[in-house]
Amino acid sequence: MLIIKGGQVYDPTNGVNGDLKDIYIEGGKVVNPPERIPDDATVIDARGMIVMPGGVDMHAHIAGSKVNTGRKLCPEDHYEHFRIAEKGLRSGAGSRVPTTFLTAYRYVEMGYTTVVEAASAPLVTRHTHEELMDMPLLDKAILITMGNNEILMDMISQDKFDEAKDVMAWLLNSTGGYGVKVVNPGGVENWKWGGNVQSWDDEVKYFGLTSRKLLNALVQSADSLKLLHSVHLHGLNLGVPGNVDTTVEVIKDVQGRLHLCHLQFLSYGKDKKGRMYSGASAVMEAFNEHSNVTMDVGQIVFGNAVTMTSDGPLEYRIQKMTGHKWCNDDVECETGGGIVPMEYKIKSVASAVQWITGMELFLLAKDPWRVALTTDHPNAGPFFCYPQVIRLLMDKDYRNHFIGLLPPKALKRSVIKDLDREYSLYEIAVITRAAPAKILGLKEKGHLGVGADGDVAIYDPRNFGHRGCICNFKECRRALDFPAWVIKGGDVVVKDGTLLKEFPGQVYRVAPYFDSSIEEKIREDFEKYYTLSFENYPVQEEYLKGSKEVACS
Repeated sequence: MLIIKGGQVYDPTNGVNGDLKDIYIEGGKVVNPPERIPDDATVIDARGMIVMPGGVDMHAHIAGSKVNTGRKLCPEDHYEHFRIAEKGLRSGAGSRVPTTFLTAYRYVEMGYTTVVEAASAPLVTRHTHEELMDMPLLDKAILITMGNNEILMDMISQDKFDEAKDVMAWLLNSTGGYGVKVVNPGGVENWKWGGNVQSWDDEVKYFGLTSRKLLNALVQSADSLKLLHSVHLHGLNLGVPGNVDTTVEVIKDVQGRLHLCHLQFLSYGKDKKGRMYSGASAVMEAFNEHSNVTMDVGQIVFGNAVTMTSDGPLEYRIQKMTGHKWCNDDVECETGGGIVPMEYKIKSVASAVQWITGMELFLLAKDPWRVALTTDHPNAGPFFCYPQVIRLLMDKDYRNHFIGLLPPKALKRSVIKDLDREYSLYEIAVITRAAPAKILGLKEKGHLGVGADGDVAIYDPRNFGHRGCICNFKECRRALDFPAWVIKGGDVVVKDGTLLKEFPGQVYRVAPYFDSSIEEKIREDFEKYYTLSFENYPVQEEYLKGSKEVACS
């Protein structure tokens, strides 16, 4: 048994807001206090420390073919940023796109224990599983891209919605996936013919359906299957000035549950001269009124990043705009993609508007339980910059310092200077732990109630010279940069900021029911259009040995 004694606990799922409590972990789970403390119990004296559940990152790009290509595209990262193997741990390299072991180590050293790979095409998900198996300690899940899948689009165009639902379920079963990712629905398909979509009513070429019909059919299929996580949407016109209109439209019109990912990139206004400004106010006005919609922000962090997405036309546009090195590809019958390295500069008006937009989304959200902190790693910046984002949200003086560094033109039509809101430590625990776990439907994550996984992060303000009351978090905010202790499944893996050991994590997957007769239809399409045989398409069980099936309900 592991006992964490006397810490100041922040566990929003169970309504615990800084109470002094003891946490008991046995068999990898949080348990009730025992009648008698075992003689061999391990006790951590957490008096004067902040205790939270392990962090949950619900949207990051950490594994798979596109991530591996991103590593190859940025060799300078590996030369300048590396960690040697020591004390039984593995080596790693990279900053913007770290290698597998280093990705896991840096997450855990930051107090995060669960991460979702946000987009994997079904055809290449076997490789995604291979890389996730190479990431110790973290628990993971994979979202499977379906927004431009030609088998699904063909069925939806013919109003064969029950068959489409069965194909969705079959894809999740076949890939060991957890949820459905939709990227620029119809637009990536049109890119194969040199086009795109700009509105929800634009036609998907050769399929006779619109982006609106496609999205709503996927949303309704996911809801009908009772998937734990709603459809995870990368919307239309990402990064385009004026995309606030299509974003607000989908918030108001979607017919079911919907999660809007990296919403910052989809919340830009456009003035009469075509110049971009923050449209966060309009987006949040709609978002706050529609409880069926959740979001993660995708906050810009100034510095180097790597954009990588299934949205092929977007990456082409970024490359033409920046002139940076790039790649673009087509994943047969399923999706596309592209990668372009990026630098967000604090003196750039465009980068500053993006930073402002993300901050305003956070500060204008009335219900933090529908919000998750992300940087869309590595698209808007590396995940290990989360502590900086947290400080910006909690400390308006620090935020105002950044605002003062921005070009004045970026502040036009912005309301950020008028927003005095400061997130409390309780609200930070919501958007980094409780809310992401709830949005994902992971009932054993993001909290410290009985039955929760024994994943805990303990932060010690005294390491930074603050020896008084820790209720005034502004005085000890640096404590969240590096936890003093991290416990994974009841096992101490970080002590005094040092990673001690590693062991395998697990991958969550769902297996919704489908009518097995759909396989014959899918087989026909494979024989006609795929270069891969039907039999070789599903991910074999040997790749799923470390996975855990979660029941849909």
